[in-house]
Amino acid sequence: MTGKRLFQSVAEQISKLIDEGAFPPGTRLPGERELAERLCVSRVTIREAEIALQAIGRLEIKTGSGVYVSEKQPEEHAALPSASAFEVTEARLLVESEAAALAAHNITDEAVDHLKQLIEQMRTGDEEAANEADEQFHRTIAEASNNAAMVHTVKSLWRMREDIPDVKATYAAVCVHDADSRTAEHEAIFFALRDRDPSRARNAMREHFHRLIEAMLDATERMALEEVQQRASQSRERFAASSNIG
Repeated sequence: MTGKRLFQSVAEQISKLIDEGAFPPGTRLPGERELAERLCVSRVTIREAEIALQAIGRLEIKTGSGVYVSEKQPEEHAALPSASAFEVTEARLLVESEAAALAAHNITDEAVDHLKQLIEQMRTGDEEAANEADEQFHRTIAEASNNAAMVHTVKSLWRMREDIPDVKATYAAVCVHDADSRTAEHEAIFFALRDRDPSRARNAMREHFHRLIEAMLDATERMALEEVQQRASQSRERFAASSNIG
């Protein structure tokens, strides 16, 4: 991993801690040494990450005083709503289906080629690369719509997908089992966009999210059942322990 990528990763970790309330707006961050030990990196990397976060308005570096969380955070990092994975996906279905229809009218040959490359990346078997390609695929379509409000909305929804813990966990539970379906659905969207067919693009995107919602509901039920079973097992163990004491 390059130094640049490392400090960016650390900056993302610090941002996440800010979003989770570990470092509220206006408070002073721990010193470089403490943060370096906490995040298992060098003090130089911490300093680079703090400078990067100051550049986007997340932190304020006050010479002789320390590093503080900005009182007013950038709009992109505003508090996220308490939304479920179903709600986020339902919103994505409504927004991204229309984004795909708009993109079919406006998409360039370069964007079409980029979407094709992203689908190839999804086929590599590398889960991390596939997830990154998935995000870029949807963002590329939003950008191809030539609608700034649409782009902002899609980015915000993707942020909810990644930064709300329960939503991210549900997506992870689904995506582990649906790699083949996901790639095939993205291909259907790609072909509709390549052919500049708004109706097919809209329907292909809808089908993608309809299938995702069904898989998500199944995964949620499975996770809930596992939690109940785990609690029941713990209760049995406690009961057995108390019986032995008696």
